[in-house]
Amino acid sequence: MDGQFQIAMTFLVYFAGMLGVGYLAWLRTSTGADYFLGGRSLGPWTAALSAGASDMSGWLLLGLPGYVFVAGFEAVWLGAGLLLGTWLNWLIVAKRLRVFSVTANDSLTLPEYFSNRFSDLSSLIQPISALLILVFFLFYTSSGLVAGGKLFESTFGLDYEMAVIIGMASVVSYTLFGGFLAVCWTDLIQGLLMSVAMLIVPIYALEVVGGSGQLMSELQSMDAHFTNLFTNRQGESISWITIVSLLGWGLGYFGQPHILARFKAIKQIEQLPSARRIAVSWTAVCMVGALMVGIAGLVYTQKQGIVLADPEAILMLLVNLLFHPVIAGILLAAILAAIMSTADSQLLVCSTAVAEDFYRHFFHRAASQKEMLVVGRITVVVMASIATVIALTPDSSVLAMVAYAWAGFGSAFGPALLLSLYWKRMNGLGALAGIVTGAVTVFVWRSLSGGLFDLYEMIPGFVFSSAAVVVFSLMGPKPKAKEAELFSRVQPLLDAK
Repeated sequence: MDGQFQIAMTFLVYFAGMLGVGYLAWLRTSTGADYFLGGRSLGPWTAALSAGASDMSGWLLLGLPGYVFVAGFEAVWLGAGLLLGTWLNWLIVAKRLRVFSVTANDSLTLPEYFSNRFSDLSSLIQPISALLILVFFLFYTSSGLVAGGKLFESTFGLDYEMAVIIGMASVVSYTLFGGFLAVCWTDLIQGLLMSVAMLIVPIYALEVVGGSGQLMSELQSMDAHFTNLFTNRQGESISWITIVSLLGWGLGYFGQPHILARFKAIKQIEQLPSARRIAVSWTAVCMVGALMVGIAGLVYTQKQGIVLADPEAILMLLVNLLFHPVIAGILLAAILAAIMSTADSQLLVCSTAVAEDFYRHFFHRAASQKEMLVVGRITVVVMASIATVIALTPDSSVLAMVAYAWAGFGSAFGPALLLSLYWKRMNGLGALAGIVTGAVTVFVWRSLSGGLFDLYEMIPGFVFSSAAVVVFSLMGPKPKAKEAELFSRVQPLLDAK
C-alpha cells in the first residue's frame, strides 16, 4: 500500500475522531455559557492538558525544533523561560482568577472580567480589550494555519495555499459546533498525542544516530559551539539582550486569554494543585522532546547529507524518513493536533470577544442564549477566513508570528491582570492605561531595531505596562465602594480554599 495513502487514512481516522468528540460536546452545549466556557466543568486533567495543548501550538513541534536546528543550545533559554512561566501562571494566577471571575458577576471573558472588576471605566476597558484580542489572535491563528500548510505540503505534496485552506477547514469544523467543551476535550486527546510524539521521535532518532553518547560526539565534531549555552554556533558570545529576551517569553503566560480561560473553567478550586503538577510535567516533557528533535535532526541530516531548506520542517522530515507510514501518520497527526488545539482555542476566544464584548455590550444587551450562539459561530468562520488570508504567504515563520502575538497579549493583559488580582488600590484608569501602554509598546518596539531595540518587545511592553498601571492608579481616584467590596468578598474565599 502506498505510504502517502496510509498516512492519509491515519489522518482521516484521527480527524473523524475529533469530529466525534465535537459532536458529543455539541449535545452538551445549549447556552452561551456552555459554548464559551463549558459551564465551568473541567476536571484537572482536562484543564491542565487543554491549557498546555492550546499553548504549545505548531511552534512547539515546528518552530522550537527549527530554532534548535539553526541556533543550537541557545534555544534552551527559551525553553527554560516558558517552563518557568507555565509554573508561575498556575501557581499565582489560576486560583485567584477562578475565584475573582466568578465573584465579579460570573465573568466569562477576560475583557468582561476587567469591566466587572473596574466599573468606573467599564465602557472603555471591555471593547478596547476585545479589539486587542481580535488583532493579536489574527496573527496567532495565522501562525497555526502556516504550520498546517507546511505539514500538508510536506506530507502530501499539496499546493501550499490549498494546504492552508484544508487546515483551516479542519479546525473550524468541530470548533463551530461544539464550542469550549469540544475544544477542551479534543485538547486533552491532542495533548496526550503531542507528548507521545515528543518522546518517540527523539528517542528513535537518537538510536538511529548511535545513541546519546554518539550524538554528543557527532555534535562536537561537526559544531563545537552547538552545545554552549553562552555562545552562538559561530562561537560568538550571546548578548545579555538575547538571553533576557528568550527568558522573557515566560512573562507572556500571564496575559494569554486562551490559557487563562482554562483557569476560569475548572470545576473545583481544590483541583488546581493537581492540574498544576500535570500541566508543568507535561510542558517539561514536551519542551525537552522538542529540543532533542532539533539536535537529533541536525546530526541525522548532516550524516545523510540532507540539505533542509526550511528548518521548521525537521520534525516532519524525521518522521517521514524514519517511521513506517502508519506510525508516521500517527506522529504527523500529533503536529496537526498541536496546530488544531491552539487554533481552535484562539477562534473560540475571538468568538467570545465578539459575542459577549461587542455584540451584547453595544448592540443587544438582552440577546437570547440562542442568538449569542449564532453570533459566536459566525465569528468563528469570519475570523478563520481572515487568518487564512494572512497565512497565505508560504515563507512565513511560525515562531516569528507567534512571538509577535505572544508579546502583544503578555504586555497588554499580563500586568493588568496580575495587579488586579493582588492590588486593592488599582482602579479602572490604571487598568486601561496598562492595557493600552502594553499594546502600543509592542507595536512601536517591533518596528524598531538595533541596540536596545533588539530586546524582545515583551520585556519593555511588560515593564511599561506595569508602570502605567501603578502610576495611573495612584493618580486616579481610589477604587469605588463596589470594587472594594468585590475584593473583600473574594479574600475569604481564597483563604478558605
